[in-house]
Amino acid sequence: MARTDTGIPKLNRRDLLAGATATAALLAAARQLLPSGAHAAAAGPEVTGAKLGFIALTDSAPLIIAKEKGLFEKYGVPNVEVLKQASWGATRDNMALGGDSGGIDGGHILRPKVHLYSSGAVMQNKQPLPMYTLLSLNEDCQGISVAQEYADTDVRLDSGALKERFAAKKAAGKAASVAMTFPGGTHDLWMRYWLAAGGIDPDKDVDLIVVPPPQMVANMKVGNMDAFCVGEPWNEQLVHQKIGFTALTTGEMWFRHPEKILGMRAAFVDKNPNATLAIMMATMEAQQWCDKQENKQEMAEIIGRRQWYNVPTADIIGRIKGDINYGNGRTAAGTNLLMKFWGEKGETSYPWKSLDTWFMTENIRWGKFPGTTDVKAMVDNTNRSDLWLQAAKGLGLTDTPSGDSRGIETFFDGKVFDPTDPTAYLDSLSIKAFA
Repeated sequence: MARTDTGIPKLNRRDLLAGATATAALLAAARQLLPSGAHAAAAGPEVTGAKLGFIALTDSAPLIIAKEKGLFEKYGVPNVEVLKQASWGATRDNMALGGDSGGIDGGHILRPKVHLYSSGAVMQNKQPLPMYTLLSLNEDCQGISVAQEYADTDVRLDSGALKERFAAKKAAGKAASVAMTFPGGTHDLWMRYWLAAGGIDPDKDVDLIVVPPPQMVANMKVGNMDAFCVGEPWNEQLVHQKIGFTALTTGEMWFRHPEKILGMRAAFVDKNPNATLAIMMATMEAQQWCDKQENKQEMAEIIGRRQWYNVPTADIIGRIKGDINYGNGRTAAGTNLLMKFWGEKGETSYPWKSLDTWFMTENIRWGKFPGTTDVKAMVDNTNRSDLWLQAAKGLGLTDTPSGDSRGIETFFDGKVFDPTDPTAYLDSLSIKAFA
């Protein structure tokens, strides 16, 4: 884009046409969302920005790319801020404050957090904070890594390889410390599932501790933990520094599992439906860009910058391309375990309600919600797949997912989850807090 002598952008005909097309798409989506609110739709986004939080994890890339590539500006919300959060606990506290009070309006969060916030389960004084799941940011590419002292076990998918060592450590008076990033969040659930599948009770046989993602490697280095579950680039960085090794990537536990989402405060969405659509459209276009192999190098270079992750490109690039360096000489090139952002027709981005049902059920398994919880009501009240479809139409997409269910899910240990019968899944599990 050319600039005038005053530094103000000078729009050419191509810029104007592109802007007009984007505005028309947004207005079309807004009219579908508010068919009786013609005046509101015609006015475009109600606000020009929002405050979106992110943690330094590769799955926040679509928000960063949307900002770096000018996509928020393209869809009429140029003042969207993408703000680094210190931890998932800080994200929760800032979400409770809201953007108008020095916090955030939404952002890159662990998928179960929408349920944990909305129910008040993890909020101060158990005060519910109504939230919406707007879209799924990614699938796969988290990891479970283990301290180098356990290299001789060659532990992989079967955590049972650690059972005797962990038991011996506990008998000696100090249980193994196993880290995740937030109670009830995705990394907590992946770690719990993996341990339990190998006969290790995560509530009785180990000390399950909370560590912010960017602090995982440093804590492993000084011996504060025996294993951790976190997203990238921290597993890769651990391997590069030869502090530990990756036992498995989470895609090996449950291929194409959902991970982070774009979640926002319900109050913001309800007040600013057009601006919400604009934010979604910008993020969805960024997801499509991130999913292309030819963009992976540039993506890694952008998100690794000091203002974003402050991580070398080498710690990011391998796993987002499907090249897994597990450590200790074990590697796998060109796998299908790379991080997925979009899919063939947006099925990665689409927020399937059946996947929310699994997260609710798994958190019932571990006592985060009571067994009497109305799972369907929680999912229906928080999952806004309807807005995703509106945004997709605004982007001109016609071949898109629909419906509530991705179907029956199968896990690495042979367990199956039928979203129409969560009780059968719970009954099939031998280690659980839920009786």
